[in-house]
Amino acid sequence: MQTGVAIVDTGIYRHRDFGSRITGFVDLVHGKNSVYDDSGHGTHIAGIIGGDGSASRGRYKGIAPHSALIGVKVLDAQGNGKISDVVEGLRWILEQRERYNIRVVNISFGTVPDHDVQEEKQLNRQVEQLWDAGIVVVAAAGNSGPDRNSITAPGNCKKIITVGSYDDTNFSGVRGRKVRYYSGRGPTEECVIKPEVVVTGSNIIACSNRKDAYAKKSGTSMSAPIVSGAVARLLEERPDYTPKGVKMRLLKCCETIAIPENQQGFGVLNIVKFITSG
Repeated sequence: MQTGVAIVDTGIYRHRDFGSRITGFVDLVHGKNSVYDDSGHGTHIAGIIGGDGSASRGRYKGIAPHSALIGVKVLDAQGNGKISDVVEGLRWILEQRERYNIRVVNISFGTVPDHDVQEEKQLNRQVEQLWDAGIVVVAAAGNSGPDRNSITAPGNCKKIITVGSYDDTNFSGVRGRKVRYYSGRGPTEECVIKPEVVVTGSNIIACSNRKDAYAKKSGTSMSAPIVSGAVARLLEERPDYTPKGVKMRLLKCCETIAIPENQQGFGVLNIVKFITSG
């Protein structure tokens, strides 16, 4: 059975690069039953994870092109949403994990500065439930850098894998703004090292929500699915891995570079080593 990756985002468009691999979908925003993405953000994330490059003749291909994709729409067309809807989406994943063989969850967004602290705690508790149930959760570090303690929830959850961008010196459009040094920095308020790893995040080309088209986007939203795709690839070959085992292997496959320690965590992920080493 294909490794299922749940994408908690704005939805997912039936792009040619996904073929018949969109195996599940739920809409917590508008309650629609059909697969759709009125933003394009979720589709871009899905393309980084599992696009097979069909519409580009292999030029733009995801990390795990054989994975099954499950869309969990919790954000609207502008990329905004309620924490309560996100929590409900995560509960749905927990309930449906066996049906869709969900082994990985990608969360490419974070809380806004004026969020409710109690809601954040509820969100992180729900994320930890997924992790404890055997699902690898990968979250973006957020685009609120470069200050310390700028990791957004649920990326600040200590159990999960949080991903930042090492090339955030590039100017990039984040929610319509031009931002430099955007990648969220640790440590967290609990003094936990975050993010665990960094990968590229600027000017990433992947599927858009238009027929056979692609788009270029930047942010830690684009970094997280690179790691999610790598985890999905690993689990295709080694389905016995637990979330804790995946995280430990991840940390062993990082290489430090010349950027601040509170930005890179354990370093840049060597994806080839992570997927192929014994």
